[in-house]
Amino acid sequence: MKQSGGWLWRASVANLFFLYGPIAALMLFSFNASRLSATWQGWSLQWYRALWADQALQAAAVNSLWVATVSTVLALLLGVGLAVGLEGLPGRRQRQIEQALLLPLVIPEVMMGVSLLLFFVLVRMPLSLTTVIVGHALFNVPVVMVIVRARLRKLDPRLLEVAADLGASYWGALRYVTLPLLRPAILGAGLMAFTISLDDFIVTYFTAGPGATTLPLKVYSMIKSGLSPEINALSALFVIVSMGLIGFSLLLQRR
Repeated sequence: MKQSGGWLWRASVANLFFLYGPIAALMLFSFNASRLSATWQGWSLQWYRALWADQALQAAAVNSLWVATVSTVLALLLGVGLAVGLEGLPGRRQRQIEQALLLPLVIPEVMMGVSLLLFFVLVRMPLSLTTVIVGHALFNVPVVMVIVRARLRKLDPRLLEVAADLGASYWGALRYVTLPLLRPAILGAGLMAFTISLDDFIVTYFTAGPGATTLPLKVYSMIKSGLSPEINALSALFVIVSMGLIGFSLLLQRR
């Protein structure tokens, strides 16, 4: 048993190093004073100061925050409504509709991006931040629905029966009983959707038009012109914000 435990511990450490070693190296070299990422010349915050002074990056950051915020609100409105509505359907019909709604989580992002692009072309909708928001809301709705439905299954159905016995209507029970109990899951789902939208590249690449550059698209364009330590600093900030939001989301869902 001791030998087995030691082997599992070493395998776990190796897996963690494989997953997070490159990220740790990237964050370390974001403080490198050298312009060349391969050589270390001491600690410096110059690349973070360069990020702060880059107006193009600031505009891309504003676009990313706007897209993530609006798409998250749309995903919450649709996802929570779908989750609550599905609970009232018969079992077989519920499974059929749920499987159809989960397709955006199953199909490759490239296929989703191409299909969205073709759809916008067919309806003659010009590519802009609006089309990016629609695309992000599309793949975030199933995420919200899955998280909220997991919480719904843990609720005691007798609470709604008691509310009905006390004279509450369906909408009254939904407002004063169901939604308050779902609040941690809704907040957690919102943070998860916001994080996914903030980090998305593939769907954004196919649905963005002129003036709709987000941070992932900006980073991609910077990499094509040459690897700059400024990208390391920006990526380090991305990692910190994303991991913080995901951790906070998981914490809310456990409450």
